[in-house]
Amino acid sequence: MTSFLPPSDRIWWKVPVGREEVVWIAIALTWCLIMFLMMPYWHIYGKQNLSNEAYQTTPAKFGAKVEEMIKAHKVRDESGMPVVAPPAGSDVYMLGRLWQWWPILELEKDKSYRLHLSSMDWQHGFSIQPINVNLQIVPGYEMVLTVTPDKAGEYGVICNEYCGIGHHTMLGKIYVK
Repeated sequence: MTSFLPPSDRIWWKVPVGREEVVWIAIALTWCLIMFLMMPYWHIYGKQNLSNEAYQTTPAKFGAKVEEMIKAHKVRDESGMPVVAPPAGSDVYMLGRLWQWWPILELEKDKSYRLHLSSMDWQHGFSIQPINVNLQIVPGYEMVLTVTPDKAGEYGVICNEYCGIGHHTMLGKIYVK
């Protein structure tokens, strides 16, 4: 076996580092430290990260909670789907299943709710449009987040994790009055 170039006489880790390389290493290290320190700042002051909770559950237990909430707070049907208007400050349940977010929620503006989310079958994404709320919803876990809608209107709930052939039809609604 031969080589086009003879082996180097120097050991690479003993070669002195050039001035240009030291400058670029210093710039990269400084930028890494800035980004590292910005992460807690963005979390505390940027209001960009959701503070949520997660609990283990089963699809049967979570489905029973959703049915109980619907039975207690249903106000009407819309396209064959129940519309639920729970009282302010209460626990609100919404489940994802192939291929819908169920039920439709009707919330009050400037009132807080504890929104419980879970999946009955596959991993789904929970995204409220046009605001920036984005969670992964996994079967066997109940995600809980506190929401306080500050603008009235109709909000779309979409699944943003591919969940099968009907993924593009997985939509839900939240009304804020």
